[in-house]
Amino acid sequence: MLLAELTWAEVAALDPATPVVIPLAALEQHGTHMPLFTDSMLMAEIARRAEIELQTQVLFAPLLWLGNSHHHLDFSGTLSAEPRVYLDVLVGLLENWIAHGFQRLIFLNGHGGNDVPGRQAIFEVRQRHRHRSDLLLLFATYWNLVADAAQAHPDLKQRVMGHACEWETSMVLRLNPAWVKGHKTVGEVPFGNPFEPASRGWIMPDRSSSGHVGDPTEATPEKGEALFQIFTQGTVAMLRRVIAWDGFSWEG
Repeated sequence: MLLAELTWAEVAALDPATPVVIPLAALEQHGTHMPLFTDSMLMAEIARRAEIELQTQVLFAPLLWLGNSHHHLDFSGTLSAEPRVYLDVLVGLLENWIAHGFQRLIFLNGHGGNDVPGRQAIFEVRQRHRHRSDLLLLFATYWNLVADAAQAHPDLKQRVMGHACEWETSMVLRLNPAWVKGHKTVGEVPFGNPFEPASRGWIMPDRSSSGHVGDPTEATPEKGEALFQIFTQGTVAMLRRVIAWDGFSWEG
């Protein structure tokens, strides 16, 4: 179900245990070869495919395209909510849904920069409603919902998600090849090892002068379709667990 197509009365009549998905993404630079709206377009496509499969079992809110992208602000066109403002927006959205009586709320994320504020938002809201044992608050990034997405296509070279990389470029090629410009000539930017297993504070110019990380030259539409399929499968499998949750246990 799509929230944008329902009346308020139809929403009010839904079972409070209906899972609500709030897709999150961003509008930010994706190298010299990819559109600024890449994350939002990819997240929207995965949500679209998942909604078609799950139909009336899950309610999908419209995608929130503005994300936490301050680490990309050195590149023109990037738009970003202040990190603490973004966190408050996410907390507010969860509180809206709780006020409407819904119990199973999922942020489905398509941008790495949203990870920290997204997790913090569900942590804070859970503490506010600590007397509620029936609340299920989740934050999930779509590429982390598959154990080994690199197995989606036999010719994938990359093992994990990068930025405007083989994976993202392949998926945008699958959506519309005209949106990708000169990916065969930009070259590879290695992932590097940013002081792992520590977590380094970074901005994109620390890692890449062009704005991409990975090797877009290996991208193809066929790889993109394979990735869309496996990421949709991972998303649907996670949401089926939410649907099946017994309403109180830790496991799901």
